[in-house]
Amino acid sequence: MPTAPKTRCAEPGCRTLVDRGRCDVHQRPAWAGRLPFEQRYGMSRSEWDALSRRILIRDGWTCYVCGKQAATQVDHKIPVAEGGSPRDAANLGAICESPCHENKSEAERIRAAQRARSGVGES
Repeated sequence: MPTAPKTRCAEPGCRTLVDRGRCDVHQRPAWAGRLPFEQRYGMSRSEWDALSRRILIRDGWTCYVCGKQAATQVDHKIPVAEGGSPRDAANLGAICESPCHENKSEAERIRAAQRARSGVGES
């Protein structure tokens, strides 16, 4: 039986050919889309929005990665998936969307894929 030709990874900009969906590097974390926001972060979306505003003000909209005063987002410095506290303000920092947050998130996706391949964290 013939097989379908490979297609590009579903991640925008990725050129890796896959049978379907996403390549190993761009696989979504196991919890993504499966747990409601409240269970992942221990707070409602409105609580997160309020906390994010406080962090942006606290940090003066200065990105903790590049130091530019261009931060529009708040990031977990230690990802929740890697043991970081979801609510602890000390683990949160203002970050600019591009390239800092995008690059950091990409590195986290790569580490998650490596953990998944090695079986680390599985019960």
